[in-house]
Amino acid sequence: MTLLLLPGDGIGPEVTAEARRVAERIAPDLAIETRLFGGAAYEAEGAPLADETLAVAKAAKAVLMGAVGGPQFAAAPRHLRPEAGLLALRAGMGVFANLRPALCFPALARASTLKPEVVEGLDLMIVRELTGGVYFGQPRGVETLPDGRRRGVDTQVYTTDEIERVARVAFELARGRRNKVTSAEKSNVMETGLLWRETVTALHARDYADVALEHILADNAAMQLVKAPRQFDVLLTDNLFGDLLSDEAAQLTGSLGMLPSAALGAPGTPGLYEPIHGSAPDIAGLGLANPLGAILSLAMAFRWSLGRPDLADRIETAVGRALDGGARTRDLGGDLTTAEMGAAVLDAL
Repeated sequence: MTLLLLPGDGIGPEVTAEARRVAERIAPDLAIETRLFGGAAYEAEGAPLADETLAVAKAAKAVLMGAVGGPQFAAAPRHLRPEAGLLALRAGMGVFANLRPALCFPALARASTLKPEVVEGLDLMIVRELTGGVYFGQPRGVETLPDGRRRGVDTQVYTTDEIERVARVAFELARGRRNKVTSAEKSNVMETGLLWRETVTALHARDYADVALEHILADNAAMQLVKAPRQFDVLLTDNLFGDLLSDEAAQLTGSLGMLPSAALGAPGTPGLYEPIHGSAPDIAGLGLANPLGAILSLAMAFRWSLGRPDLADRIETAVGRALDGGARTRDLGGDLTTAEMGAAVLDAL
């Protein structure tokens, strides 16, 4: 059983190193392989995702990555930028459902920018469609018009089968949680939003009538996340809105560095796991990054791809105990280094 590690750029290598320490402690029989990815791969191999790396990813049981990108790659051709490698990895692995849990650990209720009574007990799951929508739609590009003006084009495209397969993931997850799905889109102004609402409604009536379903416009969802976030159980969104809303939800938990994610495809295929924070080049190499998002992403890998939910429970419990004991990195109001925070989790194990 192999876990492929893709440290990536910026703080990626630092946080994934701590996740690796946890994996080696809790599952010494797990084979871990490491490959270059993102900007690091572009500099060393000429492309952000080598064909060989994608092949290894598809053959692994799970893939854990750090973060990609940095200002030094801004001048690279778009198809060679680190972010293009990430999109290619998601598409190549066929991972279409992105699970982004927002869980407020009791010890961090006062670390949130919202009042503790608003976020205490928060436990929501965002299910984001990951391989369709405006990030993948064609045509796209920047063109020069005859009069010299420039025009940028991005295309938002969804088909019913793309919407149905991610909605099924949301409904199935809800059945194991509080049995409620909230589907967010912009059906009032977007044709894809209208198709999204109609498709989710039809699927619900056909196969998931036992699950409570409500629809919400994405801008209202953004407001409700900071007004009354505990009203949500499973929040289903498209690719673009899921990207935005999950970052907002991250801050409810105390820090963007706390949130893990899982990207899943068809049954039996490897999942892709990553903290949702960026590469944070301003603090890269300083030992200031919070590794808990990466460590909790490892827990999700054990739960969803590696067949060891018991180890996932142990990791999540250890993170909670470390926080209860006062362990904090700078983003959480403390002064622990990345490695010291990782050590606190290891001690709690």
